[in-house]
Amino acid sequence: MILHLESALLLHRLKDQQIKQDEDQVFGTSLLRHSQEDVKAVKALGVDSYRFSISWTRILPKGTLSGGINQEGIDHYNNLIDELIKNGITPYVTILHFDPPQALTVKYGGFLDRSFVDDFKDYSELCFKIYGDRVKNWITINEPFIIAKMGYDLGVAPPGRCSIPGGHFHYCTAGNSSTEPYIVVHNLLLAHATVVKLYREKFQTKQGGQIGWSLVGSYVEPYSNSSEDKAAAKRILDFELGWFMEPIVYGHYPKSMRRLVRKRLPRFTKEEKKLIKGSFDFIGINYYTSRYGRNIPARLDMPNFYRYDPLASSERKNVNGVPIGPQADGSMFILSYPQGLKKLLKFMKRKYQSPKIYISENGITEAKDDKRGLDVALKDPHRIECILRHLYMIKQAIKKGVNVKGYFHWALFDDFEWGEGYIPRYGLYYVDYNDNLKRIPKESAKWLPKFLKGEDAIHVKA
Repeated sequence: MILHLESALLLHRLKDQQIKQDEDQVFGTSLLRHSQEDVKAVKALGVDSYRFSISWTRILPKGTLSGGINQEGIDHYNNLIDELIKNGITPYVTILHFDPPQALTVKYGGFLDRSFVDDFKDYSELCFKIYGDRVKNWITINEPFIIAKMGYDLGVAPPGRCSIPGGHFHYCTAGNSSTEPYIVVHNLLLAHATVVKLYREKFQTKQGGQIGWSLVGSYVEPYSNSSEDKAAAKRILDFELGWFMEPIVYGHYPKSMRRLVRKRLPRFTKEEKKLIKGSFDFIGINYYTSRYGRNIPARLDMPNFYRYDPLASSERKNVNGVPIGPQADGSMFILSYPQGLKKLLKFMKRKYQSPKIYISENGITEAKDDKRGLDVALKDPHRIECILRHLYMIKQAIKKGVNVKGYFHWALFDDFEWGEGYIPRYGLYYVDYNDNLKRIPKESAKWLPKFLKGEDAIHVKA
């Protein structure tokens, strides 16, 4: 992750309330200074592809073409792409990953305004023009669900908007959790589809690439065997995954959302339906965990906020008090449930016309603990087990006809996580934050190339 001034300012403003630990310095893992070294680290794993993100303000500091370009930023990504290709590694590039220009938020409200669609189109076109001769795999937006829910319903991520009262940590200064999440997603859908249309019309035939986006993929099991909880689990899937998949597959929002949200849910015009339907070549799924869906009876005093609209709650334990999976060390939200990935993939095949799918994120954590010796910190058998069990579930899904084309592990290096700071370590490589961000391979990084060569085959059962 590369954090830049436009994002870092907001990180600093909300730091004390939103980020675990008192991190005075937010420097990610500094790919900018370590790019050649990091490409060597990718190559050492024996993988053939690498996913990374372009920071919008690194190439357009003011967020718009009229605001001027930053040639140094453009050169950085050119050099990274060239270095990857020179080493036989295919780049998969995300255009927007949680870091829109702060200037556009100040100018017109960012995601809340339709002007965002045009500015995102201009930025994306610049990326296609500069990098598209070598980049053949594009992800428009990463996890639009998180952008909307965390930034505009709970208010725990930029721009920190939510209803008053009702803010998750009671510090939002503005916002409307009843309408803004839906407006934001509507504009993100239109922005995504507009960029896909642009790419297909001006670049795809000549450059020979493909384009899609990456979505949060958590499966939802019923909290109990009751018909109410079974229906609640389906509603949560509608309000999280279906919110994005149904428009791009069928041209409309899920029926349950239209029924429950009603007039607060924006409507697509005929032209917009035509634009969004079919606006993908593939879908990226970011899978870490699953939950139980529990029915919540409607109440007259229940606020009309996004978080309450499904009339369902996400639970970590079922009616019998059994967790859906073991808690990952260092993570607030990961309960390991690999079989949920297989169920989710089969669900997508059945529900959304068997799309081409990449697992664009999957991984597990251990807690940052500087008191442990390095020898202990580099031992991560739980990560090897996580990779194996999820790959096994993907294999089982493929046998059932699911069109899965690739798997990306999160993350290459220990990194800075929004909301959790440096507490969780996701990396195949250990990052020493006290020694110039030195990268050191963990056991998983040494194991993976052997596994890919078939030298360390392990048979895993569900």
